[in-house]
Amino acid sequence: MLRRLSLALAVASASAGLAWAEQAPLSTKTDLVTVYQEAANNNADLAAARADYQARREVVPQARSGLLPNLSAGANLSDTRTEIDSPAITSSRSGTVYQANLSQPLFRADRWFQLQAAEATSEQAALELSATEQNLILQSAETYFAVLRAQDFLASTKAEEAALKRQLDQANERFDVGLSDKTDVLEAQAGFDTARANRIIAERRVDDAFQALITLTNHDYSAIEGIQHTLPILAPTPNDAKAWVDTAAAQNLNLQASNYAVAAAEETLRQRKSGHAPTLDAVASYQKGDNDSLGFSNTGTPPTFSGDVEQRSIGLQLNIPLYSGGLTSSQVREAYQRLNQTEQLRESLRRQIVQDTRDLHRAVNTDVETVQARKQSIISNQSALEATEIGYQVGTRNIVDVLDAQRQLYNSVRTYNDARYDYILNNLRLKQAAGTLSPADLEALGNFLKPDYDPDKDFLPPDLAKAAEAQLRGGQDY
Repeated sequence: MLRRLSLALAVASASAGLAWAEQAPLSTKTDLVTVYQEAANNNADLAAARADYQARREVVPQARSGLLPNLSAGANLSDTRTEIDSPAITSSRSGTVYQANLSQPLFRADRWFQLQAAEATSEQAALELSATEQNLILQSAETYFAVLRAQDFLASTKAEEAALKRQLDQANERFDVGLSDKTDVLEAQAGFDTARANRIIAERRVDDAFQALITLTNHDYSAIEGIQHTLPILAPTPNDAKAWVDTAAAQNLNLQASNYAVAAAEETLRQRKSGHAPTLDAVASYQKGDNDSLGFSNTGTPPTFSGDVEQRSIGLQLNIPLYSGGLTSSQVREAYQRLNQTEQLRESLRRQIVQDTRDLHRAVNTDVETVQARKQSIISNQSALEATEIGYQVGTRNIVDVLDAQRQLYNSVRTYNDARYDYILNNLRLKQAAGTLSPADLEALGNFLKPDYDPDKDFLPPDLAKAAEAQLRGGQDY
């Protein structure tokens, strides 16, 4: 009698005592949106990016200050003694002087262009922060589904180990009653040992995947919700690569940031060129102190009058740069090359985004077909395994054929699950390339999460067993 797929993929009960299999109660399982929210609140890289943005946006008030009035005040307390040899005169002066100076730039082209560059740099920083926040959405999904991928991989290796253990038991039974030789037992033992080693490695992969989730969120997890097999596997909407490329050109956050980087470089070039231009400032000063301290007498002799004195002045200060040793010209050449560099980097980024968008669009379409093909390959390999086992029972196949069929079956199981997760992540990557990825995409995936997901039972669609048996019997009702 043919065995159903659910039996062929059953997990050995002997492995239930392993530490990794200790699942938390269903109520403690974490979903994808919660993982993202905890990452947004606790991720160190995002916190560093936010701090960097807050620091970089300060370039605007710093640049604006060069166009605003500059007011300073101070005081001077002095005690001066003067001695003249011939005729012998000795004098001393002491006192306190208070002063204030005001300067208002009237024409400073370099500072105006510096402000424009600073504003562009601030916008660039804001977009780069948004790109980092958007990347955290994808990173949260990648880390989350890496755990599910590792758990499903482990479930399939456990099932393979259990199936090969049954094969080993059957080989021993056949050897005991004289239906096979020792070679069959040794081949089955080798297959089982290999499956056991693979299961041990798979356990470590699960632990590593959970550790990556902890690193991302700074939060411990005992279990997470799995994705249902009812998740629709559909082509991207719209299914037009050019439309996605056009959207990416207009909305990709990194590309928008590079546009502001070019704008900042252009303004910096103008700033350097304006180093040849004259500058004009309005200046005013005020001083107050006693006559001794201010020293209004220029004869070298003590002042002829004493008392408090005030001095006020206001005027214009014009500066015309003539020669600075070639500094300004060198700075202009440097700024021009920096602008050229920034433009080339933007062009390189644009080309890469176009390539990534087209590649990901093709990848999603390929994933749609791959998932279906991988699912069908499980059915076919299960049917092949059933037929091979029957052939082994009647003597037309040997134990090596059966073991190879077992390996192919479980390999098809793993590639099917990989195709599912690749489809999910490539969809998110396509949206990130187009600049449309948002937390709402994670919420949409959350609708297909299964709170009671058990990898040992749910790593395969429930209809595959029936489909495999129907195919083996020549049926078409699957």
